[in-house]
Amino acid sequence: MKRFLGVVFTMFAAVAAAQPAEVYPPEYWALRSTTSNVQLSPDGSHISLMRIPNRGADPVLEIYKTDALDEEPYRVSASPMELTSYNWVSNDNVVLQLRQVVRDDIEGFNRGVYENKVALLDVAEQEIRELREAGASIVGVLPANPDSILLAFYPKDASNRSEAAGQFGNYRARSFYEYNLKTNSKRLILRGNSAMGGFRFTSEGKPWMSRAFESGSGETIWYSRQDDEWVEVYRQSQDDFERFSVTMFDAANPDIWFVLANNGHDKVGLWEFNVQTKTFGELIYRRNDVDVWGIRMHSNNWGEPDTVAGISWFKDNFHFAYFDGEEEALNQQLASVIPNSGYTRIVSRSADGMTLVVSNTSDRDPGSYYLVRNGRLSRVGVAMPLLVGENLADVTRIEYQARDGRTIPAFVTTPQGEGPFPLIVMPHGGPFVGETVLFDKWAQMLANSGYMVLQPQYRGSMNYGLDHYMTAFVDGGQGGYQMQDDKDDGALHLVEQGLVDPDRMAMFGWSYGGYAALVAASREEQIYQCAVAGAAVADNILQLNYYVSRLEGAQLVEQRNFWRDSISPIDEVDNVNIPLLVIHGSVDQRVPLEHAERYLEALDQAGKSYQYLELDGADHFSNTLTYDHQLEFFSTMLDFLASDCGPGGL
Repeated sequence: MKRFLGVVFTMFAAVAAAQPAEVYPPEYWALRSTTSNVQLSPDGSHISLMRIPNRGADPVLEIYKTDALDEEPYRVSASPMELTSYNWVSNDNVVLQLRQVVRDDIEGFNRGVYENKVALLDVAEQEIRELREAGASIVGVLPANPDSILLAFYPKDASNRSEAAGQFGNYRARSFYEYNLKTNSKRLILRGNSAMGGFRFTSEGKPWMSRAFESGSGETIWYSRQDDEWVEVYRQSQDDFERFSVTMFDAANPDIWFVLANNGHDKVGLWEFNVQTKTFGELIYRRNDVDVWGIRMHSNNWGEPDTVAGISWFKDNFHFAYFDGEEEALNQQLASVIPNSGYTRIVSRSADGMTLVVSNTSDRDPGSYYLVRNGRLSRVGVAMPLLVGENLADVTRIEYQARDGRTIPAFVTTPQGEGPFPLIVMPHGGPFVGETVLFDKWAQMLANSGYMVLQPQYRGSMNYGLDHYMTAFVDGGQGGYQMQDDKDDGALHLVEQGLVDPDRMAMFGWSYGGYAALVAASREEQIYQCAVAGAAVADNILQLNYYVSRLEGAQLVEQRNFWRDSISPIDEVDNVNIPLLVIHGSVDQRVPLEHAERYLEALDQAGKSYQYLELDGADHFSNTLTYDHQLEFFSTMLDFLASDCGPGGL
C-alpha cells in the first residue's frame, strides 16, 4: 500500500492468474484494440472510452459515472461513420472526430478513400449535432473557457495547393475560430494565409508561434506572436539536415521556447531559445547515445495546461527527467503498482487533480487502462483481452556490429522455450523514422508462434543522431546495400550467439520494410529461406515520381538520393531465389497498388513463382486494417511461414 498526496493505492484483484503458455490463433491477433482513448470529464464525474463491442464492429463511445462503474453506460455510435477519436471540452460536451469511406478508389498519392468530419455531443441532453463547415477540425480545448473550443476551417474556395513551396506545398490556408458550444457561433481568432502555417495556440486560444517557407531564400522561418504581430525569430535553410523543432514555451517565461535541436551536435538535445534575443540559450538536456525524444506535459491538462513537467528519451523504454518533483513522484509510484509496468503514463486527470486515468504498455501488456478514484486503483479496460501476459514474449534491446564496424541497435522479441529458434527479421517502415518497440503486435504474434523476431534500427533510422540517419543517403542511397547489410548482420549476430538456427530465417516487413523484404528475396549471398513483403515499394522511380516535384532542399536530397541510387526491386526479379509472399491493400494511398501490379507482372515474365494476397479495401496504414483484413493477412502469412518457407517450412 502506497500513499501520494493523500491518495491510497490498493491493487484490485483482476490480474489474470498464471497460465501455461499457449499458441493463440490468428483470430485473437486480428482483433482491433477493444478499449482505447480513455478520458475523464474535467470534474472527474464521468469516465469515457472507445470500445469495439465485437470483432467486426466499429468503435462506440461509452460514458460511465466514475462512482458507478457497474451501471450501464451511455453509448454513442457514429454509424454509418466511424468514430476515430474524441475529446472532452467541458463537463457536458464532447467533440467527436469521425471518418467515412466515400469512394471506391484512391484519388492519387496520399489521397485515400476516407473523409473526416467533426460532431459535438451534448452529454447531458444526449444529443449529437454535426459541424457542417467544410474541413472542420478541432485544434484544442480551452480549459479556461469550457463553453468554447478552438476549431480550424478550410475556406470553401481554398485551393488544393498554396503558393508557398517546400514544406507547405500541400498546405491550404485554414482560419481559426473560437466556437461557442452553447450558441453555435464562432469568433475569428486568426485568418489563415497561403504563406504561413504551423500555427500553435496557448490553452487560452492565443496564437504564439507559426512557420513560413520563403521560396526566394529557400528558408523556413519561425515567428513569435508579440503584441498582436508576427515577429521573425529564426531561419533555417532548406538544405540543413539539423533539427529545429519547437515543442512548447516556458509557462513561467513565454519569451523562452523549448526547442529540440542539434545546434551543431550529432544528437538532438532540448534547448532554451529566447524569442527576444533570437538566440539559443541554455542546453537543458542532451545525451551521447540517443536523441532527446520530446517533452512530457503536466498530467493535469485542466489545471496546468501549458506546463512542461519533464523531458523524455527512448532506448530500451521511455525514460524521463522531470522538472516537477511531484509529477516525478506520482508517475514513479504509479509505475510501481501497475502490473507488467513498462510505458506508464497519466493520460487523463480531473481538474482538481484527484482522479486519474493511467495507461500502461509493455512487452507483457498490450495496453491497459486504470482509474484512480477515491484512493482505489481499478482496471477499466484492456486493448487485447484475449492475450494473457504470461503467454507473451520478452523484448530486449541489443547492439551489434555491422560488417563496416557501425554499431546497430535492435530489439529482439524472444519466444518462450529453448533455442535456437527460427528467426524473422522485421525491419520498420519509413525508412527515416524512429521506432519505439514496447508491445509490437506483429512481433508478439510471430513470437507466440515460436519465431524469434529481430527489429534492427539500421542506418537511416532516427533517434540515433545525424550521422546514423544521414549515412543511409548522403553519398547515394544505401537501400539494398549497407542498409540491407545491417539487417543481415543482425541475423548473423543472433546465429553466432547460438540463439537462431541459420537454416530457418526469413524477412517480413511492411512499406519500406516490404521493400527490404523484396530486396532480400533477390540477394545473391542468400541467408533467408523466404520473404514476406507487405505494402512494398517495388519500383523506386515510380514512388519518387509521386512527390518529387513537391520537395526541395534537404528533403529532396534525402528522398531523391535514397530512391534514385538504391536498388529497385523491380529491376532484380530475375535474381529472386527464395519463396516470396506479396501482400498489398487495394486502396493503398501511400504505396499505391500499381507497385504490386508491376512487380507481379515482372515476376510472371521472369517465370518466378510467388504467392499474392490483395486486401480488398485496405489502405496503407494499420488503423485501416479491419478484423477481416488482419485475419486474412495473419492467417496467410503464418501458413506461408510454416509450410512454404524453404524446404519443409520455417
